[in-house]
Amino acid sequence: MAGHSKWANIQHRKGRQDKLRSKLFSKLSKEITVAAKMGDPDPDKNPRLRLAVREAKSQSMPKDNIDRAIKKSQAGEGDDYEEIRYEGYGPGGVAMIVEALTDNRNRTASTVRSTFSKSGGNLGETGSVGFMFDRVGQILYPTTAGDADAVFEAAIEAGAEDVESDEEGGHTIYCAATDLNDVSTALESALGEAESAKLAWRPQNTNPVDVDQAKSLMKLIDALEDDDDVQNVTSNAEMSDEVIAALDE
Repeated sequence: MAGHSKWANIQHRKGRQDKLRSKLFSKLSKEITVAAKMGDPDPDKNPRLRLAVREAKSQSMPKDNIDRAIKKSQAGEGDDYEEIRYEGYGPGGVAMIVEALTDNRNRTASTVRSTFSKSGGNLGETGSVGFMFDRVGQILYPTTAGDADAVFEAAIEAGAEDVESDEEGGHTIYCAATDLNDVSTALESALGEAESAKLAWRPQNTNPVDVDQAKSLMKLIDALEDDDDVQNVTSNAEMSDEVIAALDE
């Protein structure tokens, strides 16, 4: 799983470096607004909102933007947003999960289906690939947080279930979804602020892809993430060091 771990971290850093900040902040704001609307506007009393705010802060989203997103929920905004999960297969038979927050189910479904088709993928029914993934808490730390042994020890002490470390990709820490806030808080005390702490889909098994398949897959992922309605894209792709290097060329 090391290759997958490295790619997960590379994807995360790529997202921070390459995406237009306005688009990234828009997605984070939408999640904060919906989370606050569905529960209490106080992060201390709303676990989902607390995690959304934590993730926004890890992406250097200004406090004013976070506060504004919470206030929108109290002004009635976010009423029409619906959470939808799309599942399908990308290039090379890679299983994919696409999570969206939309106020127009038909528009989003049409766009996602078209994006899959144009990239050589196929959109399936809900549940068609979901059984291949586990819902978990995922916390990312850079290599500067410490060596593999130190991070593993801190993670287990904090209540995590597994750690994947890579000299270039950093550390990916997994815990039960319900324990994410407690584990991430404990890790912050031990290792400092994480690069990311959020709920994620972890593949039970990975699917190796070659360079051509990887390039097609990245085009598909980029196109999906460019959609304002799409919040997260997850796959079970496994990329070797050689494939990852070729993507950077």
